[in-house]
Amino acid sequence: MPDNTAVWLLPKGAGFEIGPAPYTPPGGNEIVVRNHAIAINPVDWLAPAFGGFVFPWIKLPFVIGSDVAGEVVEIGDGVTRFKVGDRVLGHAVGPDKGRNRAAEGAFQQYTVLLDFMATPIPEAMTYETAAVLPLGISTAACGLFEKDFLALQHPSATPKPTGKALLIWGGSTSVGSNAIQLATAAGYEVFTTASPKNFDYVKGLGAVAAFDYASPTAVADIIAALKGKTLAGALAIGLGSSELCLDVVHACPGHKFVALASTSVAFGDAPPGPLKPSFLIPLLTRFMIANISLALIARLRGIRTHFIFGSSLIHNEVGPMIYDDFLPSALAEGRYVAAPEPLVVSGEGLAGILTGLAIQKGGVSARKVVVSV
Repeated sequence: MPDNTAVWLLPKGAGFEIGPAPYTPPGGNEIVVRNHAIAINPVDWLAPAFGGFVFPWIKLPFVIGSDVAGEVVEIGDGVTRFKVGDRVLGHAVGPDKGRNRAAEGAFQQYTVLLDFMATPIPEAMTYETAAVLPLGISTAACGLFEKDFLALQHPSATPKPTGKALLIWGGSTSVGSNAIQLATAAGYEVFTTASPKNFDYVKGLGAVAAFDYASPTAVADIIAALKGKTLAGALAIGLGSSELCLDVVHACPGHKFVALASTSVAFGDAPPGPLKPSFLIPLLTRFMIANISLALIARLRGIRTHFIFGSSLIHNEVGPMIYDDFLPSALAEGRYVAAPEPLVVSGEGLAGILTGLAIQKGGVSARKVVVSV
């Protein structure tokens, strides 16, 4: 068996460590991918401090990470979509409660993927470009299409206009970039927010209108633009977006639902190392108060809300719909683009993941940090 190496998430807030990892052969309906590019997401750099809250079921040390692009080196029983040597991108779902396997984490040389959570990479697309997609498109798809969320019409090559509008707050983010494309391919008019420098970017992805999220008149401007339209709901991405989406949805006719992709409290100012009660207690208090306040406002206005967990689509029809039915041809035919653009860390191997985590923590705009391995 090949030798494997991983970036391990350590116990007690000790951060990450590079070390040997077992090579795990594929089971039924699984493939093993030799990773060539791995992307970084905000939840990854938050994991040392808050992984126990987000993934309380995993036992540390563990291999996290969600976005991979690489070459298939082994296939399991029942796999008919792929063969050894295929170039694929995939959503690694090791931290999902239903999987809970370090072998299925992205931060290693060889990752086990569910075959229905992987998609062929077009010949002209690099591994680094492909790696920006998985968690972003999965999270967007959960919020847009799952029956417990917005339950929108599914995307297709020839979308039938629905006559409805959708608000996506945070269109230039990784999730927003995918949500705009998916909703447009499903026949919805997308209204989104971004910084003015990214207006052309989000419109290029399919949004019909873009608004400055920092403008004090953003909510009023969006409501005015939506006059006469029926809203299919809203997808809230970014700190403070949930409350603003509630304001828009309350004022407009249509589906009274906001899918939540972000919390109402910032977690990025956590100090390194194990969290002390002096930091954790006030933070959790603010978190609880914000959630209760949001729930009360939503209930008083007759609006439903639900927080997205980006891997839930593996447990329903949305996962195969995206990775098997829609994405392969959409990428191959150029109807869907890998967005946002990768900000590539190269020349460091798996150690580049540690560099990438620091870059991601510092913040990026309309880009996604990708490590070339």
